[in-house]
Amino acid sequence: MPGLLLDTLSGTNGRRRPVWLMRQAGRYLPEYRELRAQKGGFLPLVYDSEAAAEITLQPLRRFGFDGAILFSDILIVPYAMGQDLQFLAGEGPALSPKLVDHALAGLEAVPERLDPIYETVRLVRAALTPDQTMLGFAGSPWTIATYMVNGEGSRDQHETRAYAYRDRAAFQSIIDAIITVTVDYLEGQAQAGAEAVQLFDSWAGSLAPAEFERWVIAPNAEIVRRLKVRCPDLPIIGFPKGSGEKLAAYARETGVDAVGIDETIDPLWAARELPAGMPVQGNLDPLLLLAGGAELETQARRVLDAFADRPHVFNLGHGIGQFTPIDHVEALLAVVRGWQRG
Repeated sequence: MPGLLLDTLSGTNGRRRPVWLMRQAGRYLPEYRELRAQKGGFLPLVYDSEAAAEITLQPLRRFGFDGAILFSDILIVPYAMGQDLQFLAGEGPALSPKLVDHALAGLEAVPERLDPIYETVRLVRAALTPDQTMLGFAGSPWTIATYMVNGEGSRDQHETRAYAYRDRAAFQSIIDAIITVTVDYLEGQAQAGAEAVQLFDSWAGSLAPAEFERWVIAPNAEIVRRLKVRCPDLPIIGFPKGSGEKLAAYARETGVDAVGIDETIDPLWAARELPAGMPVQGNLDPLLLLAGGAELETQARRVLDAFADRPHVFNLGHGIGQFTPIDHVEALLAVVRGWQRG
């Protein structure tokens, strides 16, 4: 029997809300910090399938979430495409060589770099109960391309946006290559046991409307189209962070089964403007979870009430912050689990 999360993603509007939280497996948990101290840096953890599976399962043991989100990173895709990947202390991820001056053709793919991730999925799925959902994920092409071109994260994706204007054909070839690897990667996760997947477009909000159509909507639609041919029953959640009013077009045009909404979106607007009956996911501000108190409970109920008439997966508008107190998460879950449709 599918669990509550899968039922909701298929369009069922039950009395209780399924809940999982982005970045729920991570630094706010003392058990994660202990394991990371034992194992070393972030990338070694990702590539130790047993450790990554343990990290994925930690928040479910503590909180009983309805979904387990794979512990990995969106930059595994460019790593498999042949870029070198490092996570530098205090500086974040670094990819090399930068994909400028047509450097894409010089990369030599290393698809076996995806194999440990599939093994993590297999281990987690085997440990879950039937009513818990295994969630896989990948980064969307625009967001991945911003790292591949710039070599690191940036505040406004200036270099990549300029490159996309300057050399349309070269940038399109990067996007196309990312699409191909991403579809293979998500299919591999599904074959290993992922029951739903999420596409993270973390930097979608940096684009002008026409560019959003070209580099966010079109590539995600192509991923969904190809993946549905291979895995027709796999629910796909699209999360174009920062998209604002462009979210409605994304929901209509990409073909995703559900749409994630960040904390900047008014949930009442989303309930009114998104396609009727489409499942939504989100969108409590992670800073409310950090702050706690009465306002956390008030705003959580506001989100729950706003989506009373459509399928809704309760989540944050982005990932849990590393300094979030455990008791705040427990207080939030009490509100979500205590809420019922009338």
